[in-house]
Amino acid sequence: MSAAPSVAESTALYDIPGPRTRARHRVYGIVSAAAIAVLLGWVVHLLFATGQFTATKWRPFAYQGIQDLLLRGLAHTLTAFACAAVLSLALGGVLACGRLSAHPPVRWAATALVEFFRAMPVLVMIFFIFVALQVRALPALVAGLTLYNGSVLAEVFRTGVNSVERGQGEAAYALGMRKTQVMTYVLVPQAVRAMLPTIISQLVVALKDTSLGYLITYEEFLHAGKLIASNLDYDLPFIPVVMVISPIYIGMCMLLSWFAHWLAGRRRRVPGAEAAGAAPAAPGTPLPGGR
Repeated sequence: MSAAPSVAESTALYDIPGPRTRARHRVYGIVSAAAIAVLLGWVVHLLFATGQFTATKWRPFAYQGIQDLLLRGLAHTLTAFACAAVLSLALGGVLACGRLSAHPPVRWAATALVEFFRAMPVLVMIFFIFVALQVRALPALVAGLTLYNGSVLAEVFRTGVNSVERGQGEAAYALGMRKTQVMTYVLVPQAVRAMLPTIISQLVVALKDTSLGYLITYEEFLHAGKLIASNLDYDLPFIPVVMVISPIYIGMCMLLSWFAHWLAGRRRRVPGAEAAGAAPAAPGTPLPGGR
């Protein structure tokens, strides 16, 4: 078990704050907390003043039909996200291979596709596929999300492969491995481990963008909330709907973000990952075993 770091090691990049600085920071913290509390109190006051907590606006959430509508919308959102995530990863891998190809025509074609779909707004692609190509709502939404996120992930994969130490690929070639074997067994595994947090962060973007499906009448979570919020029988409960569905969206995104941080921390604890990122030995350093 390693010893705890000393004070000198833990403060190598900054000076230890003195008593006056700590007192000033404490005052800043108290003032900031008070300002946030005042702001929250003002927001809650406005919500009460505009009647957002009346029983009429919150009554729909007590009905089984409304609950089923929200659950069905959430299931449709997760379905679209799962399909888009899998297809985006697959498309990103294919385009990254094209970008890394040694054949110029393949590399140029992959680069053109990546740059085009990265520059095209997601909503424009979804509308084009849905209206011009007359594709149904779910495939249109999944296709638009796949084209955009797949092109972004292609750049993530390409950057990850290029970030692997060049000497590892050269050593694999020296052992007689073909390029496909070098990519499959040496470069890609290390690149994927290094890029996992970035990959999952992009998947968070895909999850949030599933809400664009309501614009093409796909019955996802936001579409279900819109149906409830526009109901005149319950005095247009827009704010209560936002207060119900927003924490669920935030919770799903936070869960994916937590998964990315967990993977990054787990990778730092894996000895093989640390060894893969170790700096090369200095010239003249004897190899293990005295060779």
